[in-house]
Amino acid sequence: MNYHLYIPEAPGFKNIIHAIWQVDQSTTFKEEYIIPKGIVEVIFNFSNSSPILAELGSTVYQLPNCFISGFNTIPIQVRLPEQQVFFGVLFQPLAIKKIFGSPAGAFSDMAVDLTLLDPGFHSLWHQLAEQDNFDDRVSVFLKWMKRNCIEWQPREQFINHFLYSVNQHDVSVKALANSLCYSPRHLSRKMFEATGMNTEEMLLYKKYLHAVHLVHHTDLSLTAIAYQSQFSDQSHFIKSFKAFTNMTPGAYRRNKSFVKGHLYKDVR
Repeated sequence: MNYHLYIPEAPGFKNIIHAIWQVDQSTTFKEEYIIPKGIVEVIFNFSNSSPILAELGSTVYQLPNCFISGFNTIPIQVRLPEQQVFFGVLFQPLAIKKIFGSPAGAFSDMAVDLTLLDPGFHSLWHQLAEQDNFDDRVSVFLKWMKRNCIEWQPREQFINHFLYSVNQHDVSVKALANSLCYSPRHLSRKMFEATGMNTEEMLLYKKYLHAVHLVHHTDLSLTAIAYQSQFSDQSHFIKSFKAFTNMTPGAYRRNKSFVKGHLYKDVR
């Protein structure tokens, strides 16, 4: 697998983009199973193959050439082509509304064709497709992004950081609202707009994401992971993990790939 990653350092881009990645590979697997990862991303598909199908819950999508997906709370099952080329951009959550006119919460648990939001993405997709390597694609995309400079207010910066942080899963609704000088109700509206979840749901989601990180990257026991992720007990941990992924933490650990949140199955 050829996997590339770019993390912007310039403030103008860092305020908008969390990271840019590309995967270019031939695969022996027919299916990729992606559990919820707590990200908002735009993906450009340059795979030279028949249409790629993806299942989110009971909905089957034919993935467009470029699409956006928000904070998913259900797994995605993708039927992989033998040769795949995907170029992806992880956005700061609050940037989505400023760039696309709709908040990130509007794209949760779905894959939305970006050309329906802005026909200009037809042209951007072709510009990116014409490039021979990852670095050139990054340059083209950053040039396109220059029209979307964003200056965040401190509270907006805090929310962006909170939503993407691996930690900060042990805070209460009241404490989080107080740290932002919001009422709990106003904070819940902000969270729902950004993620499609209210504050309490998002805090449970953060516990789940912290647990995924520990299951994937450490050899800690599942009991220890449940404790460190602030679940009330082992049963609550397993039940919550399974609600988001349709599998137990133990099943994820046994079948995980080197990429966090991704599992592969059905060898060709």
